[in-house]
Amino acid sequence: MKLHAIVDDLETARAAVAGGATVVQLRLKGASTREIVEKGVPFRELPATFIVNDDAEAAIALAADGVHLGQSDSGVELALAAGLMLGLSASTVAEATRAEKQGAGYIGAGPVWATPSKTDAAPAIGLDGLAAICAAVSVPVVAIGSVDASNAADCIRAGATGVAVIRAARDSRAIIEAIDAAL
Repeated sequence: MKLHAIVDDLETARAAVAGGATVVQLRLKGASTREIVEKGVPFRELPATFIVNDDAEAAIALAADGVHLGQSDSGVELALAAGLMLGLSASTVAEATRAEKQGAGYIGAGPVWATPSKTDAAPAIGLDGLAAICAAVSVPVVAIGSVDASNAADCIRAGATGVAVIRAARDSRAIIEAIDAAL
């Protein structure tokens, strides 16, 4: 759970894993379940935990390790029934505690900082908001939202178990070094 690389292509996923990413999350916004399954097959072979973003049916079809769902995504019950690791997004303590009660195996907390990667993201929660979420739940918390090598250690010091990156996925080695320095 140390470093989630959120990617939309296999080349970036391979580079992220080579740099130390422990989780690869396939995020294909707007794609159908069939399209996700077709593109996701080779991701299973990567030496990392494989998570599918927003689509429990695709995660099951791909025999993924888990699925990450947002606040408005369906599939929680399906994911749990299939034995998938369930990640749920939260931007408030209330959302995080609700996610934990729903059966989340981890919480994706953020955005910690404003992010151009998700245009419909909630307002930035900052390190204080991240720390509050971390203190409120017993499951691992993964910080997301403009996280990179310059601020990943701050997220760990705030209580996060790991960080998730999109734009910085190819900078995995530097992010891992920053996380390790904070531990």
